Amino acid sequence: MKTIFEKSVAGREGCWPCDGLAAEAYIPKELLREEEIGLPSAGELDVVRHFTKLSQRNFGVDGNFYPLGSCTMKYNPKFTEVVAAMPGFTRLHPVLPQLKGAGHLCQGALEVMYETERLLCEITGMHSYTLHPMAGAHGELTGVMLMAAYHKDKGNEKTKIIVPDSAHGTNPASAAIAGYEVISIESRDGIIDPEALREVLDDKVAGMMMTCPNTLGLFEKNLPEIVRMLREVDALLYYDGANLNAVMGKMRVGDVGFDIVHLNLHKTFATPHGGGGPGSGPVGVSERVAPYLPISRVQKLEDGQFFLDYDYPKSIGYVAPFYGNFGVYLKAYAYILRLGGTGLTRATENAVLAANYMRKRLEKHFEIPYNRTCMHEFVAGAVHQAEKGVRALDIAKALLDKGHHAPTIYFPLIVKECIMVEPTETENKATLDHFVDDLIAIAELTEADPEAVQKAPVTLPVTRLDETLAARGMVLTEDMGS
Repeated sequence: MKTIFEKSVAGREGCWPCDGLAAEAYIPKELLREEEIGLPSAGELDVVRHFTKLSQRNFGVDGNFYPLGSCTMKYNPKFTEVVAAMPGFTRLHPVLPQLKGAGHLCQGALEVMYETERLLCEITGMHSYTLHPMAGAHGELTGVMLMAAYHKDKGNEKTKIIVPDSAHGTNPASAAIAGYEVISIESRDGIIDPEALREVLDDKVAGMMMTCPNTLGLFEKNLPEIVRMLREVDALLYYDGANLNAVMGKMRVGDVGFDIVHLNLHKTFATPHGGGGPGSGPVGVSERVAPYLPISRVQKLEDGQFFLDYDYPKSIGYVAPFYGNFGVYLKAYAYILRLGGTGLTRATENAVLAANYMRKRLEKHFEIPYNRTCMHEFVAGAVHQAEKGVRALDIAKALLDKGHHAPTIYFPLIVKECIMVEPTETENKATLDHFVDDLIAIAELTEADPEAVQKAPVTLPVTRLDETLAARGMVLTEDMGS
């Protein structure tokens, strides 16, 4: 498919002057460009057809299966989009007067924020929430900043944060950006080893960042002992909520000892996820960390009105413009109300069931390094296939030829030739079987004709790229003269 620049024809236009006058007659001279910026020349129909065809080549969850481990790329119901598009929400300005006496113009939006926080508190067992963070990693950084504020206020000299090797990859980055030394500990049999934790735990440890279930899809069964050990040195326990899909309705993280949690509303609670946004990473905290939450915070007066409260002297301040991604947590609010407690619990059960069903079907064809009951995702290894020259990357590309999005590969790093699969609760058995059947077919093709798998994909608009050349010889500009 040609680019829009290749389709450009000099002199062809997609608009025409009004009243026979050129655009220069309507645009102030000081705003006109003096230089030629090289935009393509195309008619309206050319433009419409070009971008329509591009959109048809897009790969999206509305049309295809995303078994993307550790990322919860699931289909989300369309009614939440209708709610978020209501004029009463979309036409609000963030600096409108808050209270009834000043115009009563945004009480509904403030109520949504207030009630969303209360619902998230109920789901996770935390004391308070902030909706400000605008992505999961932003929530992580906010959580670590809260951890730092807690220790600074208490006069604790803390310099280190512990991150297990089974945690999400953004955890050590968030800790390092906040100025902490990152201490990694190795897993034992797929989960955190209390003995390994004990060896590095001292009075300099500010806290530990835990993904539970972890990136192997396994639940951390030593959690009570870990909480006790951290409390002994006044270290906080952080919960990476990207995997909440595995425990929602089954475990409240605040009840088991976590002090800080971020949630990915754009994963668990019904906002299409991918393409760089929009995201939302609310952070919940235990009561002892609540004084340090970002401002402003939504509060409710005795007469039922809502307002934004800035009077928190120990707050870490602002972490986002205004109040975060309002449209995202509006969708989450509608989603939670629609499913209710029973529905959210069933979503978790279906996600876990789907993962275990796929794991059992694949265990004879791929190595499953921790082959026991998993949570919402599992990790397979293409170790046997790699011995025949077919690596996890080749298998992922072969899946593209069969119409599936590739699963996560080579993460976590602690599994050789890793293939990480998360089916989510939204896919039916027929879809799961289709994916598994195709994955098994690729494994069988590896035995018969490994070179065929190594050449994949062969049916897509772009076939196998030279990975090294693509990384080192990137073309980042378009030749405007062509």
